[in-house]
Amino acid sequence: MMTIKTSNLGFPRLGRKREWKKAIEGYWSKKLDLDTLHQQLTDLHKENLLLQKNYNLSSIPVGDFSLYDHILDTSLLFNIIPERFQGRDIDDDLLFDIARGNKEHVASALIKWFNTNYHYIVPEWDHAEPKLNHNVLLERFNYAKSLNVNAHPVIVGPITFVKLSKGGDQSFEEKVNTLLPLYKEVLQSLKEAGAEYIQIDEPALVTDDSADYEAITQAAYEYFAEAGLENHIVIQTYFERVNLQFLNSLPVKGLGLDFVHDHNFNLEQIKAGDFDKNKTLYAGIIDGRNVWAADIEAKKELIDTLQNYTNDLVIQPSASLLHVPVSLDDETLEESIAEGLSFATEKLDELDALRRLFNDNDAEKYNQLKARYERFQNQSFKNLEYDFDSVRTSRQSAFKTRKQAQDKRLNLPDLPTTTIGSFPQSQEVRKYRADWKNDRISDENYQSFLNNEIARWIKIQEDIGLDVLVHGEFERNDMVEFFGEKLQGFLVTKFGWVQSYGSRAVKPPIIYGDVKWAEPLTVKETLYAQSLTDKPVKGMLTGPVTILNWSFERVDLPREEVQDQIALAINEEVLALENEGIQIIQVDEPALREGLPLRSEYHEDYLNKSVHSFKLATSSVADETQIHTHMCYSQFGQIIHAIYDLDADVISIETSRSHGDLIKDFEDITYDLGIGLGVYDIHSPRIPTESEVTEAIHRALQEIDRSLFWVNPDCGLKTRKEDEVVEALSVLVNAVDKLRKSTNTATV
Repeated sequence: MMTIKTSNLGFPRLGRKREWKKAIEGYWSKKLDLDTLHQQLTDLHKENLLLQKNYNLSSIPVGDFSLYDHILDTSLLFNIIPERFQGRDIDDDLLFDIARGNKEHVASALIKWFNTNYHYIVPEWDHAEPKLNHNVLLERFNYAKSLNVNAHPVIVGPITFVKLSKGGDQSFEEKVNTLLPLYKEVLQSLKEAGAEYIQIDEPALVTDDSADYEAITQAAYEYFAEAGLENHIVIQTYFERVNLQFLNSLPVKGLGLDFVHDHNFNLEQIKAGDFDKNKTLYAGIIDGRNVWAADIEAKKELIDTLQNYTNDLVIQPSASLLHVPVSLDDETLEESIAEGLSFATEKLDELDALRRLFNDNDAEKYNQLKARYERFQNQSFKNLEYDFDSVRTSRQSAFKTRKQAQDKRLNLPDLPTTTIGSFPQSQEVRKYRADWKNDRISDENYQSFLNNEIARWIKIQEDIGLDVLVHGEFERNDMVEFFGEKLQGFLVTKFGWVQSYGSRAVKPPIIYGDVKWAEPLTVKETLYAQSLTDKPVKGMLTGPVTILNWSFERVDLPREEVQDQIALAINEEVLALENEGIQIIQVDEPALREGLPLRSEYHEDYLNKSVHSFKLATSSVADETQIHTHMCYSQFGQIIHAIYDLDADVISIETSRSHGDLIKDFEDITYDLGIGLGVYDIHSPRIPTESEVTEAIHRALQEIDRSLFWVNPDCGLKTRKEDEVVEALSVLVNAVDKLRKSTNTATV
């Protein structure tokens, strides 16, 4: 009988209580020196490795642990350094400057990792001189060996790395060929150090344009085979289906396939005989992207099937566990719900249960997990009634008519200025919230503190000279988690953190039942802010598509049903704000692009349903009420028509890190709705200059009607320090004032 092996693709870097984040931010704030930072991260890496070893994995990944981002690690390994940062030593401070920017230079672009909620640092090839720098991957592999951990190195492959890059005069093939000798040297060093196999991640091979890369992919892996590496390479894919006939032709030890998010295509290809039985099949059968416990009986049946088509089977998660929290151990959840959950360590336990069942005929753990799954499925958290037909899904009037009514009501100046919504979540803000949640201060004391912060920041905004203000969102821990705490059908964890980008961690709520709005969510703070000023204060909400995409979603209902439930709840809040006289309401959808399926055949359906949900949430207001929305770092060309179809009165979009390239997306469409393009990067502590802001505005006005244009930062300001925010916003307002004066002078 075949022995079933188990493996993992990657483990969360954050630590159970965000130890990774705290150490890195401690170094940035100069509370830790570099040696202490390295020691703390080494301790956490060791903890992660030994934890995985406890679940009897046949092999444990190394190379997944990073100081910031695994793509940025690969850039530094191969000396793909942005031109503005070249000439410096390759060290941790350079890594952080590329990721975050510094006083002299802007940070590299930040883009979502395929269709996940993780964001990577984009490699830049302009005038780069590829070479092999310090081999950190070999160092980490040897460290795992010193702990008696049977490890396999993980590195992003040359096809995916180049696909995710930008810049440079070389063709795609030329870039890959430049890197191949460097990859070969790294792979050979790992082979010589004793690596049984090396996991080369090539998720680019699940995308629509993967066929365009087949020739260079074939050439690359034949090059590795000629160097004697054929029996040490596993090509790992995830997030979608592959062309298995092509991958099967490559000279490698094995293939890693996703059997969770592949729409069943990978399994059908295997059944059709497209997999070489003599290759090792690394089968991603446990969902690496969601927190629901596996249907362990169904996974057993899948293993039974897969054993018929390979002589060597390794079972593993469908993707790196980077995308889920570390452990349920520290949670205090209602048992009836907790039984249906599985975080990173619990997913390893599921793999171990299946391994024990097949290899040792030990069904104890398997039966426990099977019983838990069945108990959870029998819980009743649903079957509520909804009246979707009574809610409008289109605005009462066309935009031109609405704009006239809004202009008359709001009376805003040329090039109106505003922010995206949040202001700094200072240590004091976080402490007050924690004290309130842990009953160390009263509701009255907490509300008094919030009111003081709101009043202070309303005055700061007025002093700076912004035209449309916000209350600052000091009561909110996160733009999605906040709503998860207040809407029926959501569960919020205590330590369910996942990495979004760099040290930024979010705690996605879990949608376990039908969603309902029960009471006002944001009205109190918004109304208080509005009472302090004659300028309009925006109501700030998160949209249904983003709430769904940034939550751990239900898998027992179609996505669109859950999304529309959320849309109805947001519609109730929109109307509650409007009924209290709030004139501008922003319903943010930063994750609309992030949820776009990787395969284009699913795009139209996804976008149509997303637009429907947004309009369900926002269309019931009067013409005079102005609806804003916001979207974060993404490539918008594919969805620009859907953005237009949202019919928001004003949309704000990031453009700072893309250095104006995003504006090109608007060249192919007549965008005659209000729009604000972010004119400086809030994810960097660097303060923009007036000339940079002015240049960004001028570039935008080449494609966008001035009467429709707003000026704002590219995202919320919660992660920045107060002095940075005040200085940067002052630069923004001063630049706009000069543009207004120069325009007025020119027309006199």
